[in-house]
Amino acid sequence: MTDFDAIDSLLDAVGPQAELPPCHVRRELRERARLSKAQVARALGVSPSTLSGWESGRDPAGEIRTKYAYLLDGLNAKLATESATETETESATETGAAPAAEQPVTSGTAATATPVPDLGQDEDGDEGGDGEDVELLVAPEPCVLCGRPAGQRVAGFAQHLTPADCRPTATGAPAAPPAGQPTGHTSKAPPSTTRPAPATKGSMRATKGSKGPARHAFQEPSGPVDLIREAVQGALAEHRGDVDAATAVLVKRAIPDAMRLLDATRKGARYDVIAHPWIPDILKKQTARGADQIWEARPKWTRHELPPGRHQVTALDINGAYLSALKTHLPLGRLEHSTGLAHDRRRSGVHLITPPEWEHEAVLPNPIGQRDEPGPLWVTEPTLRLLLRLSGPRHQLCAPPQIHESYTSGATENLLEKFRIALKDARDTAIEQGDTVTLEYVKAMYSKFVSTMGESNYNRELYRPDWMHLIRSQAFANLWLKALKAHDEGLAVVRAMGTDELHVIGDWRRVFAEGRAVTEVKVKDTYTAGTDAAEHEGEEE
Repeated sequence: MTDFDAIDSLLDAVGPQAELPPCHVRRELRERARLSKAQVARALGVSPSTLSGWESGRDPAGEIRTKYAYLLDGLNAKLATESATETETESATETGAAPAAEQPVTSGTAATATPVPDLGQDEDGDEGGDGEDVELLVAPEPCVLCGRPAGQRVAGFAQHLTPADCRPTATGAPAAPPAGQPTGHTSKAPPSTTRPAPATKGSMRATKGSKGPARHAFQEPSGPVDLIREAVQGALAEHRGDVDAATAVLVKRAIPDAMRLLDATRKGARYDVIAHPWIPDILKKQTARGADQIWEARPKWTRHELPPGRHQVTALDINGAYLSALKTHLPLGRLEHSTGLAHDRRRSGVHLITPPEWEHEAVLPNPIGQRDEPGPLWVTEPTLRLLLRLSGPRHQLCAPPQIHESYTSGATENLLEKFRIALKDARDTAIEQGDTVTLEYVKAMYSKFVSTMGESNYNRELYRPDWMHLIRSQAFANLWLKALKAHDEGLAVVRAMGTDELHVIGDWRRVFAEGRAVTEVKVKDTYTAGTDAAEHEGEEE
C-alpha cells in the first residue's frame, strides 16, 4: 500500500460522529427499558462507572460512540412501539372492539415461513413481547438459545417459544447482547388450541445472520473477594505456578481489576459513583507536568532536639495506610462553590483556609505539613476536619482555621467501604496463608487505584482528582493522629514521614498493637539517637 493509499483509507474512515440524545434522556431510556447499568455496560464493553459518566454529561467518542448511539436509537424505537401498542389496545377496549393483535390468524401453506402477528398479552396479563413477528419455519433451524432445532423464528432468529422445549447445553443466565444490539424481550407464541407459555424475558438473540448457538452468560462470582481469588488462580494457572510471572501480570492489570472490583462492590448501593463530574480549575493541573492547587498536608517532620541521653528509637511501619484511608468523607455529586466561615459536616470537598499558628513544632509535627509560604491555601476535607478537631475543647492545641471559600458536595464516609472491606479481607487471608501473590496484587490494586483516579492516562474510567486528594490527605491525617496518640501516651515522637513512617522513643507496644493487620504496626528499623549517639541516616520514603 502506498502512502497515498494509506491516506485515502484514513480519510474514508473519517465520518460524522453519531448523534447522542441529552444525558438525562440516555438514562431515562435505559430505566424505561428496565436495563441495569451492568447489562448495558457489558453489552458495550465498558464498565458501569463509565456508563454513569455518559449518563451524567460525558460523551463517548469513536466506535463506542456509534455503538452507544445505535443502542439508544433501538431502545427509543422499541419503547415507542410498545407505547403505541398499549394505546391501541386501550382504545380498542374502550370501544368494545377486539384489538388487532387478538384477531384470528389463518396460517398460510406456502413453502416459505409464514408471518404470525403479535398476540398482545398472555393469559396472565403480562405483555407478550415487543411487537415483533413470529414466523413458522417449514424446515427447522438451530435455536439461538440452545442450538437444538426450532420450528419458529422470532425477530429473524430461530428459537423455541417455551422453556420446556428450549434446553440449553449449559446453565446460567443469558449473556449480554453483542455491542450495539438491542436486548431481547419476551417472545410471542403462535396461535394454537393450548397457548404455550412465552419465552423467558431477557432471552438473548444471536448477532444478525448467525446460525449457531448463542453464548451463555459469564457467571458472576459469589462475592467481590472471589474476583480477587479467581484472578490470582487464573494467573498462576496461565504461568504454570510461576509466582514471579503471575505476580507481574496481576500487578500490571491492577488498575482495570480494581475498577471491576469497585463496580462489583457498588451493586445495590444507595449512591451512584459519578465517574466524570465537572471539576473546578483549582483541581486541574496548571501545566502538563505541574500540579493543581490542592495542599495535601503530607508530613515530613523530624524532631530537632531529643530528650537528654541516649535513646533506642523504633521506626514503625503503619500497615495498609492507603487502604485504611479509603474510609473518608467523599463528595458524591458535583462540587458547588460557597463562601463563609461555617463548616457543614454533611458535606465534603476542598476549602481555601488560613491555617492557625502551630506552637508545638518541638514535639509534634504541624498538622498541615511543612509549608514554606504563609497565607491562605487550598486544603482537603480530612485536613480541615483535623484542624477543627485539634482546635476543639478536647485538645485545644491551636486556634480554629479561617475558612474563606469552599467547593463541596453532599458526602458519605462509606462510599468505598465495601470496596475497602473486600481488599482488606483478601489481604488478611493472604497474610494468614503466606500468599505473596495475592498480597502484592491487592497492594497494587488499592495503591494504584488511589494514584490514578486523578488526571492519569492509566485510568480513563474514573476521573476524581478530588477523591485522590482526599484519600491521600486522610492517610496523612491518620499518621498524624497516631503521632498524637504516641505523644499523649508518653512516647517521644522523633519522626513522621509520608503515610506510614513513625519513629518513637519508649515502650510503643503498650500503645500500638504489633502485627501485619491494617489496625496494627510493625517494626521497620531500630537505631540509637541522642547524646553521644551516631546520627541515623535512614532513607526517606
